Amino acid sequence: MADLKYEVIETVAVLSESPKGWTKELNLVSWNGRDPKYDLRDWSPDKEKMGKGVTLTEDELYKLKAALSELD
Repeated sequence: MADLKYEVIETVAVLSESPKGWTKELNLVSWNGRDPKYDLRDWSPDKEKMGKGVTLTEDELYKLKAALSELD
């Protein structure tokens, strides 16, 4: 498997923290030198390890925001 390179450009929100210190975060991340996208996943305290997550374009993020605002 090829090396995965990433750079957390901006932390938008920390949604939760586990007892082991892992945090669920919404970040703006550049993957393999590409344009940054919004990313929701769990991160280890040192940001060296990560869980599975979802990556969204800015347009997808705004559509998600609109859908969430319609929830009761």
